[in-house]
Amino acid sequence: MPAPMPPFHLAFPVHDLALARQFYGGLLGCTEGRSSDAWIDFDFYGHQVVAHLSPGEARAAAANVVDGHDVPVRHFGVVLEWERWQTLASSLTAAGVRFIITPGIRFAGQVGEQATMFLLDPSGNALEFKSFRDPSRMFAK
Repeated sequence: MPAPMPPFHLAFPVHDLALARQFYGGLLGCTEGRSSDAWIDFDFYGHQVVAHLSPGEARAAAANVVDGHDVPVRHFGVVLEWERWQTLASSLTAAGVRFIITPGIRFAGQVGEQATMFLLDPSGNALEFKSFRDPSRMFAK
């Protein structure tokens, strides 16, 4: 049995902590950890992400074309189990989220077939949620 994967840590800029709290805590359901008047820790699917108040750093990312979509170059996210991804996609769609890439299947029928969706947080940080139909093929060429 492989060793459990250690959680990652990511800090990113936001222009408004209250909006970050609504998005990550409210919409995505991430539990809030420690916080101050300058940052908030969130449990992002078992990983520690920290929204830091830095309005001058919060901006939209450039994009590259991947499988016919403009994918934000600077983005972060998580790989979920297939059913959990489907549930999240349905929940976000029902909440009226504006996707920059709507939930769908990328690389259909190919080695890297995956479900994916992209959205922006209120500060313009791009997030990708994805799932592999066959998780063992995540790094397959």
